[in-house]
Amino acid sequence: MKSIIDKAESRGHANHGWLDTHHTFSFANYYNPHRMSFGALRVLNDDKVAPGTGFDTHPHENMEIVSIPLKGHLRHGDSESNQKVITVGEIQVMSAGTGILHSEKNHSQTEPVEFLQIWVIPKHKNNRPKYNDYDIRELLLPNQWALFISPDGDAPASIDQDAWFSMGDFDAGKIIDYTLHKDNTGIYLFVLEGEIAIGDAILSRRDGIGLYETKQIQIKVLKKAKLLLMEVPIL
Repeated sequence: MKSIIDKAESRGHANHGWLDTHHTFSFANYYNPHRMSFGALRVLNDDKVAPGTGFDTHPHENMEIVSIPLKGHLRHGDSESNQKVITVGEIQVMSAGTGILHSEKNHSQTEPVEFLQIWVIPKHKNNRPKYNDYDIRELLLPNQWALFISPDGDAPASIDQDAWFSMGDFDAGKIIDYTLHKDNTGIYLFVLEGEIAIGDAILSRRDGIGLYETKQIQIKVLKKAKLLLMEVPIL
């Protein structure tokens, strides 16, 4: 098994006043030739948006975009006439395809919204743009992986890629095994909260680790942890 560790403090960071953001991979004004992606996982942004502000309408194309609220309420709008507000326990998935205009804003005038913005390189180019959102709260059971994205119908959502996304809250002392679905995929594990160990590596809040050339991983939970696991092709 090979691994790449991205410590929280090593991420790109920008504070624009209305937006306080951290970039695990190269994005916007943060460029690191050694941190361009992990396989098909191109962007992992950790965003905090001030009340009453947000990302104004802007274009994307040929990218699969997943948004996961961590706090507050996120309001989405796009050129396909979709309008929706989502919160913790919900996700949204957008295929930019041939081109889509969208905005992502803080729905609250008083509280910040915090969310992950994730981009995955699609399997095919020039798909028809589409948007969906899903309530995954009934899947979020203690000490279990909640599979919420898969390519084969086992999860509520899918994207145009051989990708499996799971989240989970795990108690200290738990040992978690995960078996990869395909031979040419790897895992990017992002620690939202808590502390874990994988082999000799100790990972804490907002640390990330990429794992590949393996069929299975084992995670030891050192402190109560909230984890996001993304299995994607190694391109």
